[in-house]
Amino acid sequence: MLIWTILTFVLGLLLMPLVRKLAFLIGAVDTPRERHAHTKPTATLGGLGIFLSFTIMFFLAPIDHSHTIPLLVGVLVIVGTGVIDDIKELSPKLKLAGQIIASLCVTVWGGVMVHHIYLPFLGRIEFGYFAIPISIFWILAIVNAVNLIDGLDGLAGGVSTIALLTIGGMALILGNIGSAFTAFLLVGALLAFLVFNFPPASIFMGDTGAMFLGFAIAILSLMEFKNVTLVSLLIPIIILGVPFTDTFFAIIRRLKQKTSISTADRSHIHHRLLALGLTNRQTVLLLYLIAAIFSGISFLLYFSTTWGSIILIVVLLLLIEVAVEFIGLIDEHYRPLFDLFIGIGKTRRKLYLILSKKSR
Repeated sequence: MLIWTILTFVLGLLLMPLVRKLAFLIGAVDTPRERHAHTKPTATLGGLGIFLSFTIMFFLAPIDHSHTIPLLVGVLVIVGTGVIDDIKELSPKLKLAGQIIASLCVTVWGGVMVHHIYLPFLGRIEFGYFAIPISIFWILAIVNAVNLIDGLDGLAGGVSTIALLTIGGMALILGNIGSAFTAFLLVGALLAFLVFNFPPASIFMGDTGAMFLGFAIAILSLMEFKNVTLVSLLIPIIILGVPFTDTFFAIIRRLKQKTSISTADRSHIHHRLLALGLTNRQTVLLLYLIAAIFSGISFLLYFSTTWGSIILIVVLLLLIEVAVEFIGLIDEHYRPLFDLFIGIGKTRRKLYLILSKKSR
């Protein structure tokens, strides 16, 4: 498995400069604008290099390919949508349509979906006809979460690499060699891309890469955690804690500001960290560390008891809330937890003064 991962990495190194030249030839170039961190026109077709190096090695590797046609068709649809968007910039509706068609290939045709869930104290709950829309929503959520985090050189690629290493590691522990093999081949392709994408980047993954990676991670998580309990459903969300947190609070922020959910802004996690004075590279490395912590928690969660899982989730949610308030992810005035502690502190001081006076 390691040899095949290395071969994928080497192939990616060879393909990426060719893809970069192709991007300039066909106009898949990102020109700097107000919201962008880069300062010069940069090729955006890096995702095609990731897809090609992974796909070539996937079909050469000793993996069972007997049920891959629906998945491959879905991947081709998502990659094709991304390539067109990187060249022409599709409308959000057309991009979403491509994502839905790709998801239908995987769920309806390929049969990759969540059919039921086990809830504590309630037992098994069957989704029935809702299995397809729930699975499609799951895929769309991950695809767009990865897409939203792609705002700094090396960020989406690194966070996705950490997520895939975690999924691959869990698959190995569970004995799911095919899923592990697939995840590690993707890691090899991503590491090759990061050689060219780490700050300062000479190529971006573009929507081609972000949507392909999100789609691949979504499919792997559905396949890996098919016997769904509430905890196993949360694990891929925690593995992708950085993009999911960013997406969730972006939605809250825009609802609070009464703007469209699809409205672009400069208040994502990486923007807020940059605003605190971190450099691009420092921001990316810090988010790598946070992603690794999320992945470590997901491993602990998988092997924890029910009560251990509850405690872990509560602590994690509190830490996320503290971080959100500290960096101003919703806005600079949103500080309910901080205000609560300040209020408790003031109350304690008042009580102390009152009791001190009485004791005299």
